[in-house]
Amino acid sequence: MAGSVFIPALRVLLVTVWAGSLWTVGYLAAPTLFATLADRVMAGTIAGSLFRAEAWLSVACGLLLLPLLLADRGFARRTSCIVLVMLMLVCVSVGYFGLQPFMAELRAAAAASGGVMDGALKARFGMLHGIASLIYLAESLLAVALVLKAR
Repeated sequence: MAGSVFIPALRVLLVTVWAGSLWTVGYLAAPTLFATLADRVMAGTIAGSLFRAEAWLSVACGLLLLPLLLADRGFARRTSCIVLVMLMLVCVSVGYFGLQPFMAELRAAAAASGGVMDGALKARFGMLHGIASLIYLAESLLAVALVLKAR
C-alpha cells in the first residue's frame, strides 16, 4: 500500500524538479543575468555554471524517473511518460553534453586572443548557441507535456 502511494508522489516530485529547473534557469535566471550585469562575459560564465548544474540535475531526474515509470505498471500514461523522459534526456545529452564542449573551445580561443571573438569564431559560436537554444526550447516544451502526463 505504501509503495503504491510513494511511487506516484516521487514521480510527480521528480518531474516538478526537472521541469522547474529547466524553466527557472533558462527563462528566468540566465536572461536576468544578461539584463542585470554590464559584463556580458561574467553573465555568460555564471549562466554557463547554472546550465551545467541544470544539465546534471536533468540527467539525475531522468535516470531516477525511468525506473519509477518502468515499475509502475498501473500508471495509464506510463509509456508516453517514458518516451518523453527519453526525448528529454536526448535533448540534454545533445544540447549540453554534445554542443557545449565546442562552445567552450570557441570561448577558450577567444580568451587566448584577448577575449574577443573574431568574425568566424563569433559566427560559429552564434550558430552553436542558436542550435543549443532550440534544443533547450524543445526540452522545455517536452517538460510541459511531461508535467501534464505525469500527474
